[in-house]
Amino acid sequence: MIVVAPDRNWSAAGHVKTLHKPLRVNSIRLRDGSPAYSTDGAPSDCVALVLLGLLKEMPALVVSGINPGSNVGHDLTYSGTVASAMEGAISNIPSIAVSLDANHREQIDFAPAAATAVEIARRVLAQGLPSDTFLNVNVPDVPLAQLRGIKITRLGTRIYRDQLVERQDPSGKAYYWIGGEPPSGKTDEPGTDLWAIAQNFVSVTPVHMDMTSHALIEPLRAWETVSSKQ
Repeated sequence: MIVVAPDRNWSAAGHVKTLHKPLRVNSIRLRDGSPAYSTDGAPSDCVALVLLGLLKEMPALVVSGINPGSNVGHDLTYSGTVASAMEGAISNIPSIAVSLDANHREQIDFAPAAATAVEIARRVLAQGLPSDTFLNVNVPDVPLAQLRGIKITRLGTRIYRDQLVERQDPSGKAYYWIGGEPPSGKTDEPGTDLWAIAQNFVSVTPVHMDMTSHALIEPLRAWETVSSKQ
């Protein structure tokens, strides 16, 4: 196992690819003494660096996380953790994004999520994943003994409570923060990621990179035109 991680928090970074500046990579040691790499790039850059030749061998598996907050519903479009798994899936590397529903608290027990990630990673290594697909894993913030098992889920409905906060700098010019209460979601829809977490199940959502609305293709055929100049 090789760890390549950002050197700072990139929450809500989305699927970033750094092209406008060089990326710095430093060799470091983790707390247990094992070697790792840190970079000033985004989470998805970490995967791209490896896939483009930072390491001598291509990885057999990409595991992104453990993020100290859940990534459910539309969070997937914002999440740097999920973006790393997307980067792996684009290159047909089996990939998993792992998040813990801990709401970014200061004191967090990552052990249950780590044990879950190991179990799922072993299954993926043994069975593989279809191309252009990755797994989005969310673990409830409870002791390992209280986890009720694993549920295969679909994306649920996230409810955001963002607010725009306007302030003034010392020169009197306005600046803005996007703030508000933490998001919630509909937990009463059985089969969704939000429902599973609320029931103390680990949520495993298979995500396909093809975001085409296939059901809408035929209804939109009437919009098609052919240029008279051809």
